Amino acid sequence: MNNLRLSSLLLAFAALLASTLPASAQPDWLKTIPKPIPLYQGTPPGALGDKPADIPKLYVMLPKKPTTSAAMLVIPGGGYVFVALGHEGLQIGNWLRSQGMPAIVLDYRVAPYNYPVEIEDGIQAMRVIRAHAKEWGIDPNRIGVWGFSAGGHLASTLGTHCNKTNHDAANPIDRLSCKPDFMVLSYPVISMRKSITHPGSRLNLLGPHPSPKLVSEFSNELRVTPSTPPTFIFVTQRDPIVPVQNSYDFFQAMIRNHVPGELHVYDYGVHGCGLCGTIPALRSYPSLLRQWLIDHSWLPADAPQPPAPGPNWQDWPTGLEGPGMLTNTK
Repeated sequence: MNNLRLSSLLLAFAALLASTLPASAQPDWLKTIPKPIPLYQGTPPGALGDKPADIPKLYVMLPKKPTTSAAMLVIPGGGYVFVALGHEGLQIGNWLRSQGMPAIVLDYRVAPYNYPVEIEDGIQAMRVIRAHAKEWGIDPNRIGVWGFSAGGHLASTLGTHCNKTNHDAANPIDRLSCKPDFMVLSYPVISMRKSITHPGSRLNLLGPHPSPKLVSEFSNELRVTPSTPPTFIFVTQRDPIVPVQNSYDFFQAMIRNHVPGELHVYDYGVHGCGLCGTIPALRSYPSLLRQWLIDHSWLPADAPQPPAPGPNWQDWPTGLEGPGMLTNTK
């Protein structure tokens, strides 16, 4: 393992350790998770092989009693070196579907993959949801994205880069928009600029020596326009992993461009806490998000109350395979 990759792994582990929440035992409901579907038909573009690490997946978590035609693409974090599928993916999907909102959780390719593969997986995920919208009871014009940490970078990339649709593409799915209709960003990586980025995320996505043009292109605070979707941001002021300036700069760009949204900054210092259910100082954040979803009609006011956020589930649930497993990294 080279020094750059070792450094990246240490940063990823630091992100896990920064959230001192004990992982609970594997929840019983995990046994009822629908079988994931492959993100691509046939060989994924840029595939390095045909093992589980090379095949991105979607977990389509549909509620038994839908309350809304809106849906959420959920993108867990992990520094672009692993995917925190449990507490930033499936647990989030369960929180959403318990309120009647369909949630589609993305397990995407990470290191040793790098740009543009991760971005392509995010784009494909949004298009797949729109392609299956009727089948899954979803309005294709009411699809949000919720990203955590590096997943927040991928989510905000969709929100700031998917501004054109190729209606003449040979593949029908490529004719669909990859732009979300609203965004939720939890302690997100936004920028690739060295002064405020998360070094591990930048390294794993763009490599050790990215061009200034590429750094600028995926510093998403520089890509906000008046067409950027409404956005809810949650962050802690003393986040030890991802500088809070990422969220500040993105929100300031939203203000300049008259993009509606909310920024909630808590006087706390933690990263990677998911719904943060065991941190009393942060317990109001899911409630604030629920109210924001209701205020914008993504959820109805009478949607069932979700279960109270509790301890985090396993970062990677036992028994599952996919590209986001940390053990895939060599």
